[in-house]
Amino acid sequence: MLRIRPDSPHPLYDLAATRAIEHSAAASLPPHTLMQRAGLATARLARALAPHARAAWIVCGPGNNGGDGLEAAAHLHRAGIRVTVTWLGSEGRLPPDAQHSLQRARDAGVDFADAPTIALAAADICIDALLGIGLAPGGAARPPPPHWLALLAQLRAAPACLLCVDLPSGLQTDTGAWAAGFAPDAPAQAACHTLALLTLKPGLFTAQGRDAAGTVWLDTLDVLADESLASARLTGPSPAAQRAHASHKGSYGDVAVVGGEGLARRGMGMEGAALLAASAALHAGAGRVLLALLDDGALPAAVGAPELMQRRFEALDLEALTVVCGCGGGESVAEVLPAVLARAARLVLDADALNAIASDAALQTALAERATRRWGTILTPHPLEAARLLGCSAQAVQADRLAAAQRLVQRFGCVCVLKGSGSVVAGPGRVPAINPTGNARLATAGTGDVLAGMLGAHWAAGKKSFAAACSAIYQHGRLADRWSEDQALVASALAKASNFD
Repeated sequence: MLRIRPDSPHPLYDLAATRAIEHSAAASLPPHTLMQRAGLATARLARALAPHARAAWIVCGPGNNGGDGLEAAAHLHRAGIRVTVTWLGSEGRLPPDAQHSLQRARDAGVDFADAPTIALAAADICIDALLGIGLAPGGAARPPPPHWLALLAQLRAAPACLLCVDLPSGLQTDTGAWAAGFAPDAPAQAACHTLALLTLKPGLFTAQGRDAAGTVWLDTLDVLADESLASARLTGPSPAAQRAHASHKGSYGDVAVVGGEGLARRGMGMEGAALLAASAALHAGAGRVLLALLDDGALPAAVGAPELMQRRFEALDLEALTVVCGCGGGESVAEVLPAVLARAARLVLDADALNAIASDAALQTALAERATRRWGTILTPHPLEAARLLGCSAQAVQADRLAAAQRLVQRFGCVCVLKGSGSVVAGPGRVPAINPTGNARLATAGTGDVLAGMLGAHWAAGKKSFAAACSAIYQHGRLADRWSEDQALVASALAKASNFD
């Protein structure tokens, strides 16, 4: 059994791939073997999480996830723990494996009760074995029964540690979005853990998945999954950067940041966004950073960062630079985008540049044409910006983040970094990646500009666009994860922490 930490990559398998792996393994093993292994793994983790537990409450559903819970109940009962099972199945409809496990739980002497409040008062650990991956693709086919929702609410409200078997019930395997009717009113009160069985699923790591799943564990049940079936990957850290002694600033590329509309345009100064991106690129290791602010009157704004080389936009040699365009660009960025799209060989498009493209068909065409010239482009939208580019709602983007990122890749032929909880990196011909680092402390103004600058630096230093996106967003999140609890995380400090190693 493995605790999943953000220090190594892992393949992720969607529902179809997981079912295929499950069916193949079951066909090669004696009857009931997989469920018995799953129940034993669940019981072992439950005892490790609550080593002094005297009582457990397990909610078991009508399918195979419930069967896993019934197996776990039998093991915990034999270990001397007082187990109460609330079982929601019907014997006439049980799958064969779950029917066998039900009988094993009964033979072990497990107590079955429909009154969870009695068990809640005494439980030291609670186990959610209601649905797992048993939802229909795309969510529940009909609204969940009210008594199911009541039981799930009681599980989450219990003071005991909560262990979810395979997936938190109601969370969709492939998307990390809650199925209709299942979204909880509040997160679990106590520590929450999820034991993924056979495979890790994408939904555990993006959208609502990270909050719902808590600490994720994996037990492969001694089944070796075919990695060619993986639908996504959980990224890990890049190898530490090694800089040759005989190198110079030209060895690590030039980044140009184009943005920062000033007060003279609309009475709203946004130079700070461009300065944050430029500072992040500088501290992330770019050899040189050029700053082209979109208001001549704003040029003195970078006086506090003398390493930055200020340029007028028309003086930039776009073909030779890694260009980060859009941070704080306001409406002015639309004026320079035609030239940027037509000339920049490596281009990171962020913030106002994305909004300008979303509202202009000609700019969309110019963006798509870059792929035919084999010019690299990385888009870094948050969900609302992605929705504008796709002509849909932000809710639709969040309902399937992997699919939304891939739609942007297909439409524009670029690498896409869809920001958010479990940021998704997608690219042409690539298995999508989900980033495991970062936390809610990044929910503050300017951190996205910092990411754009870091990305430009990683790309300028010689990485391929997809790898640069994965490494930059991993490092960006890792900085937040390691941030001192007694220090405010503000974007300017984050930018200065963005060193290259």
